[in-house]
Amino acid sequence: MEKFYFEIPSLERKNEIIEYLDEFVKYGSDINGSGSLDKIYDGYTFEEALDRCLKMEDEEYAKSVGRCQGRTFLLIRENDNKIVGTINVRWNLNEAMLRFGGHIGYGIRPTERRKGYNKINLYLGMLEAKKVGLEKVMLDCDVNNLGSDKTLKALGGKLERTEVDPSDGILTNVYWFNVDETIEKYKNVYEPYIANNNIKTK
Repeated sequence: MEKFYFEIPSLERKNEIIEYLDEFVKYGSDINGSGSLDKIYDGYTFEEALDRCLKMEDEEYAKSVGRCQGRTFLLIRENDNKIVGTINVRWNLNEAMLRFGGHIGYGIRPTERRKGYNKINLYLGMLEAKKVGLEKVMLDCDVNNLGSDKTLKALGGKLERTEVDPSDGILTNVYWFNVDETIEKYKNVYEPYIANNNIKTK
């Protein structure tokens, strides 16, 4: 059975992270859940993007750049040490983020999709949400993003509303989760896929 764990982004993974992000560009796919790492496409060096990503945990810094506190993880497949996804867990959300955006953003690289990995990614994300004291979390997705919608339903998300996100004009489904209930209900399903030490630093 394949096993997965979260890893804090680092300079040691520089080339692999860039390769991961470039795959989204190659396939014309939106990059979600990468924190500030995709700032490399906005003129940042990788080192600058990584520094911004890691600093986002600090409330004062996050506010200074107009963002909410957040922590970004790489989803690593243990058997081949490959980055297959990313996730960004956010807290102290402002009013706008509670309308659209939410507490968690996630993504799986295009060539690794339709394997159920994002469900494992989100389950691990729920464990992290609990660690930072979140009892309920909101996630949203484009109504046409059937893969993400299926993931949210698979982890017990309750649809609150379907509304046009004014930031991009896209019709969006907004789901809420009770963190403890989700972890308890699905632990027997997803815990077998999680490596013993589920968070690592390089």
